[in-house]
Amino acid sequence: MTAPRDDRRVRLATWPTPLEPAPRLSESIGLRAGDLRLKRDDLTGLGAGGNKIRKLEWTVGAAVADGADVLITTGAPQSNHARLTAAAAARLGLDSVLVFPGDPRPFVGNLLLDALLGTDIEWIGPIDGGSDTQTELDAAAQRVADRLRRQGRHPAIIPFGGSNSVGAHGYRLAGHEILEQAPNVDLVVCAVGSGGTMAGLVAGLGADHVLGVDTGAVPDAADRVRHILGGMDGVSATAALRIRTDQVGAGYESLAAGARHASTISARTEGLVLDPTYSARALAGLVAAVADGDVVPGTDVVFLVSGGLPGLFGHPQAQDLTVD
Repeated sequence: MTAPRDDRRVRLATWPTPLEPAPRLSESIGLRAGDLRLKRDDLTGLGAGGNKIRKLEWTVGAAVADGADVLITTGAPQSNHARLTAAAAARLGLDSVLVFPGDPRPFVGNLLLDALLGTDIEWIGPIDGGSDTQTELDAAAQRVADRLRRQGRHPAIIPFGGSNSVGAHGYRLAGHEILEQAPNVDLVVCAVGSGGTMAGLVAGLGADHVLGVDTGAVPDAADRVRHILGGMDGVSATAALRIRTDQVGAGYESLAAGARHASTISARTEGLVLDPTYSARALAGLVAAVADGDVVPGTDVVFLVSGGLPGLFGHPQAQDLTVD
């Protein structure tokens, strides 16, 4: 496909986000003091911030251009993307529906913000362990859309994580933004969830300059990123991707040991509090890459802080972070 049209984009944040030095963190993980900088995409503002806004500017923009009056999306109950879709809808005067697996639960973390933002939540009940969760959620979202159309509404389904070739264009532009701030950057490190962030960065910077860290959000992170790249113009979907898969731990919703350690060192060296699902796993991947020699001192590294902090307050193992 060709690049999305800029006139179908909605502006939801102020760009560029800051690029900050992190000398104490850099030295604590085995790099030189000047090697590591933080790309603060947690400071995008809308709805408590986070990287999903870059994608939503394009996916929601396309929906609005096509006449949508209600946005529907899916995710886990503590989904950052779902929270920011609800925030984007509120900003634009639209309604929103979030489709989650499982049964209603206490309003903590992102769920509390979802309620504050005025979205409707559709709980579809437990999903059979033999079923594909995202397939079930997609089918449920389509049923919601069909119901709303019968009521005379004009729904638009925003993809899981905002991650398709349209949404990934937001991170292609972010790659260009990083090059303007750090022209000599060697490596950008990011979490890989639904795949759109890494795909966009690869499109903007090249596969050799992006290290993704799998969070366990999808069964095959590399396949997901390649699928998104395949829909972007001027990009090879067969390039060798740099993705670490060693930080998933017991699963997406678990507090992985590496992420726990990364959360502690980022907080105690730079006062930077990371969410345990995405940014902490990504930092853990960078720590591991330095330890095994894949990233060496003298490398100009940008670490993408992708936001998601509200999820910390809804994480079932959050208290484990306080135990040394």
